[in-house]
Amino acid sequence: MNKTIQPADRVSAIQEYYFSRKLKEIAGLNAGGADIISLGIGGPDRPPHPDVIETMVDEVQKPGNHSYQPGIGIPQFRKAIADWYSRWYGVSLDPATEVQPLIGSKEGILHISLAFLNPGDGVLVPNPGYPTYTSVSRLTQAEIFNYDLLEENGWMPDLELMESTLPLDKIKLMWINYPHMPTGTPATLELFEKIVAFGKKHGIVIAHDNPYSFILNDRPLSLLQVEGAKEIAIELNSLSKSHNMAGWRMAMMASNPTFINWVFKVKSNIDSGQFRPMMLAAVKALESTPEWYSELNAAYSSRRLLAEQIMTQLGCTFDRNQRGLFLWGRIPDTEKSSESLADKALYNARVFITPGFIFGSNGDRYIRISLCATEDKLSEALQRIKDNL
Repeated sequence: MNKTIQPADRVSAIQEYYFSRKLKEIAGLNAGGADIISLGIGGPDRPPHPDVIETMVDEVQKPGNHSYQPGIGIPQFRKAIADWYSRWYGVSLDPATEVQPLIGSKEGILHISLAFLNPGDGVLVPNPGYPTYTSVSRLTQAEIFNYDLLEENGWMPDLELMESTLPLDKIKLMWINYPHMPTGTPATLELFEKIVAFGKKHGIVIAHDNPYSFILNDRPLSLLQVEGAKEIAIELNSLSKSHNMAGWRMAMMASNPTFINWVFKVKSNIDSGQFRPMMLAAVKALESTPEWYSELNAAYSSRRLLAEQIMTQLGCTFDRNQRGLFLWGRIPDTEKSSESLADKALYNARVFITPGFIFGSNGDRYIRISLCATEDKLSEALQRIKDNL
């Protein structure tokens, strides 16, 4: 063959997801007997509520539940999403036109981007922030404009600075995420009101990724609580963190009917409906009582104390008011970088923590510890670090 086959340009614009690459390396180390304790990924290690599992088991055994399902989701699931938003956020949604089930929020990020961004359109991406906002924007060939989130500003966007320094007439979409990952900064209604007003003023769609509002957070907030937010905003939410259903890939999008329809046009050409028993199990999960969330957070609170001890042992400083599934800490000035500290923990103490540089340049002096490990594992990780670093 004389002609060399090359991938599409969009493939060259991205790299394999950091955690995908790192987990391969850790698997190799474990195969050699390393026994790495992973405090990197935010994948809940506990099961869903027993009623959720029982519903799944019962529904799987029904012969009629194994056929294709509608891409818009079954009515019971859509209604459960709307009821959940009403009960916990005080947000009214029409289950027929203002909600859309998703196969995970990560899928939703792609579908929203494909629905709104033409090649060359501008997209606002937080630095630091979830790496998928950047990689998906590159896949759509949009132009990325990073906006700084800095510790000295409380990890909040400086909207006035953005208005004076960025070509906002070129920008079509803005990603936000509060409680923020990776910093754990909680949302405020005042912040949401300012961002909605910013979006309306400049004709920018505000996409809020909201999977952490129930984790170590006694005041869950939705961007859609702001009056008129649905006119300009889309919110992603998920059962992965709040209901221990990460592997189930059950998530949702909420917005106005027009935005929902545009995104569904994209989605319907990419994937099909979710498995009916899983949707019915998700309905059961969304009916969880306050006691479920309290018990879940009690476990994370205990783990968080151990994560704080690990941070302190590493010489890092952190804000105890963080929310969500992680602990974010600033590394000592004596450390070269977050990557070098994470590598020392991995290779010397056999503990995997996440270096902050993967979330953007503003994260390079920080590390992140996941709370998705048992207290025993966190205690062992603490001892390994004491003994080896």
